[in-house]
Amino acid sequence: MVRLDLGNVVLRRMNEGDIEAVKALIKEGCEGTENRLILHLLTRPLALLILAVLSSALRFVVHSFIVALLIPVFLVIIYLKLTIPRSTGILGSSRTYWDYLGSSFGAEAEPELSNPHSARAKLVVSPEKTKRRKKAQEKTKGAEKGQTRERADERELRERARVAGEVWVADSEGEVLGCVARDGWSRDGVFRICRLVVQSWYRQEGLGRLLVESLEARARKGGTHRVYAHVPFPSKVGEAFFRRLGYRLQGETAGLQAEEEEEDYEAPEKGWMGFPLTKVFVKDL
Repeated sequence: MVRLDLGNVVLRRMNEGDIEAVKALIKEGCEGTENRLILHLLTRPLALLILAVLSSALRFVVHSFIVALLIPVFLVIIYLKLTIPRSTGILGSSRTYWDYLGSSFGAEAEPELSNPHSARAKLVVSPEKTKRRKKAQEKTKGAEKGQTRERADERELRERARVAGEVWVADSEGEVLGCVARDGWSRDGVFRICRLVVQSWYRQEGLGRLLVESLEARARKGGTHRVYAHVPFPSKVGEAFFRRLGYRLQGETAGLQAEEEEEDYEAPEKGWMGFPLTKVFVKDL
């Protein structure tokens, strides 16, 4: 594990040059999540009953019991593989380039998020990190030269930005270490965290906490009083993380008045047959 000095981390809006790095980061962070969600959906009682009925029906056509059992399971897994990425958040890996470009629109005008650790930063530059940063910059420049960017007028970009939301990245010496995304969905005084990913080398270093708390602080100054976070259903790590930050699972009513509980509702993401894919956590700022 690489030791990280949080004081040297800059929290800024994602710009167009960060798009490929952020997509790769999200893809890395999603590894294993999709398979756990599929297992979760397949093991629901109703799903097991339907698969058993289909297998029994196939048994009259296919003489092998094992084949009759595996065919419906195999077909459902293929279906879920094709559909789950589209229902796991606006910044899921199946989203097109334009969604990322939209979320980077106007990034240059956005101020950086405050970093409480910056006052005690260690002004030490690692030669290895500098070399890696230069290599990443050269690779990005080469990719930009080799690609033709689709153009659109400012009105279209603004609309795409509204739908895509905001992506904030943790930058250290030019390297994107993590990102947190605010969904484009919003209502007065409320917003949703739809994606939080930290590079595997820098986990357990406090970077995820820094990203979320800095975004919360910015939202609080803007008048936001409640934050929702969607955590993939099988993720015990994600659940524990948000609980440590003061979030509660939606429906937990400890300390709430009855009228507050009635307003405390955010629909979870749903997948095959309406089974929930996420747990919804909420925090009042």
